[in-house]
Amino acid sequence: MSLLTTTDLPNPIHKGKVRDTYDLGGGFLLMVATDRISAFDVVLPTGIPEKGIVLTEISAFWFNKTKHIIDNHMVALSEDLAPTSSQFQNIPEEVSKRGMVVNRANRLDVECIVRGYLAGSAWGEYKSKGTIFGSKAPEGMKEGQKLETPIFTPTTKAEIGHDENITIEEMKGIFGEDLTNQLEKISIELYNYANDYSVSKGIILADTKFEFGMINDKLTIIDEVLTPDSSRFWDLSTFEEGSQPPNFDKQFVRDWLDTSGWNHEPPAPELPEEIVNKTIERYKLAFEMLTKA
Repeated sequence: MSLLTTTDLPNPIHKGKVRDTYDLGGGFLLMVATDRISAFDVVLPTGIPEKGIVLTEISAFWFNKTKHIIDNHMVALSEDLAPTSSQFQNIPEEVSKRGMVVNRANRLDVECIVRGYLAGSAWGEYKSKGTIFGSKAPEGMKEGQKLETPIFTPTTKAEIGHDENITIEEMKGIFGEDLTNQLEKISIELYNYANDYSVSKGIILADTKFEFGMINDKLTIIDEVLTPDSSRFWDLSTFEEGSQPPNFDKQFVRDWLDTSGWNHEPPAPELPEEIVNKTIERYKLAFEMLTKA
């Protein structure tokens, strides 16, 4: 399997935890999903071979599937343009397979997280405080329990360091009430639609993260969408409330890191080969299950 953790193309404009972005001119960008992987807001020193290919293909799948709900920034996969566009013929194949041409957007600096199940940091807070993101929750809830209704839990978007939870009222102070309400409504609508579809394919969408921007003053979903990097995917066939179900996302990596003794601050430890191999297996299986006819 091929591994791509760095890219070097003309006109770079941004290097994120996973994606490298280049200016193509004319209001278009090339967004390359590398095989880098982050956990606890830290980029790990070990890449996951072909992860970027899966991320790009699964984002394209969901962008097409959710465009009846909201516009997205995707123009085309760069691999599809390579045979006919001279601009893409000189791009290395390993980059092209991980690349997506998108419309340039003015990004809204907030991560719109929707949670349908009690898991991750929400479960940690509930165990210690009996609350879910500051709100009192019923007693006796179990890890993995389905929430009565999905909840919207935004965070700041940090380029360096850890993202921080913000309240909806704080979000209104940043973006205004109308835009905040719109972001919450669309995020929950996207989650409900995607979870209903995923369940029909044997996968529970426990929670996920959306990012948005403005293109020609119109709210648009950007970056990645409903990937194993940005979502918590569970195996429906073995799901039981109160237990940690088999997952198809990077929780597998987080769990190993938690047992390694790492303190969640840079530098992170190298991942063992077994963890790397099992991670890409799970990513590819999620893609196959979600996209099968």
